[in-house]
Amino acid sequence: MFDWMKQKAQKKSASVDGAQWSQDEVDALAQIRLPNWPESPSLEWFQRTGSNQALLTLPFAAPATVLTPLFEHSLLSRFDWSLRCDIRKLPNSQPDLPMIYGNVVLIASGKGGVGKSSVTAQLAVALARFGAKVGVLDADLYGPSMPTMFGQPEQKLVFNEQQKMIPHHRAGVHVSSLGYLSDAKDAAIWRGPMASAALQQLMRDTKWPALDYLLVDLPPGTGDIQLTFAQKLPITGAVIVTTPQTIALADAYKGITMFRKVGVPITGLIENMSGYTCPKCGHHEDLFGHSGGAETAAAENVPLLGQWPLDRGLRESLDAGQVDAILAQSSSLAATIENSAARLAAQLYLQAQDRV
Repeated sequence: MFDWMKQKAQKKSASVDGAQWSQDEVDALAQIRLPNWPESPSLEWFQRTGSNQALLTLPFAAPATVLTPLFEHSLLSRFDWSLRCDIRKLPNSQPDLPMIYGNVVLIASGKGGVGKSSVTAQLAVALARFGAKVGVLDADLYGPSMPTMFGQPEQKLVFNEQQKMIPHHRAGVHVSSLGYLSDAKDAAIWRGPMASAALQQLMRDTKWPALDYLLVDLPPGTGDIQLTFAQKLPITGAVIVTTPQTIALADAYKGITMFRKVGVPITGLIENMSGYTCPKCGHHEDLFGHSGGAETAAAENVPLLGQWPLDRGLRESLDAGQVDAILAQSSSLAATIENSAARLAAQLYLQAQDRV
């Protein structure tokens, strides 16, 4: 926690053109709780930029709704608040490697069929909508699905003069995938070491721009590919995707254990396919069980980033290559996805502070 009394005593208030926080305003800021941030925010994040203007600068990606508590506060609402996200590059497992990859987050599952790729795509688009520079590496060599979800799967990657692959740019996200290098009907018949080497090359030989976040869609399981990424590439954290089903949860536990053994922090867990609500009658059915992912997160002391329902609209939009269709709408599902992306970004930063 931040020592607010010490901050006040040292008068660490912002000053722009002579404008400073009053003592009452400092006290009010000390009591503010920002969405998805469990601690008191640092006073240094708040800045007065004029008599009636103020700025909140966060070191991680966040939506504009993070300003809601400030707009609703009886004293602080008199300011015209703006948001700026100055996203920090956080410590990773390979500090000697270049930081062009940004904060690298592995999206993993112990079991296939839990919607891991769909979750990866939606988190990436949500972070991009927050203003972050986001990339997705489709590391699921045996079933690359990002080309389909992001649209135009027939387009191939282009190579520059240095023989680096230029990632596709879709819905604000830079995407690199083996699916852009091979025919959609080709099968990747590779043993583990060959697949691991191919993925390292795919990541390092892609001409990524300077990213804030790179989400890696891993294949399911806990084999060579997962271990290679965890041990040889600059990993900031990992997210486990599971359904509430008992069979999926057993494999989710294995994924959590594997990452902990190789020193990769578990940034959070997402419970996908968490119930289905009929759009016509409103009846809710827990098709794969109830809150199994949430219970697993609590048992393993892992942050729960969200519980996503089964949704036909999401499935249809991803099948049609319209990866940003759901997030372009105002719906409860869109709010759930955005909230998970915001929690992921905040948790990555909070996790890094705990490791310092």
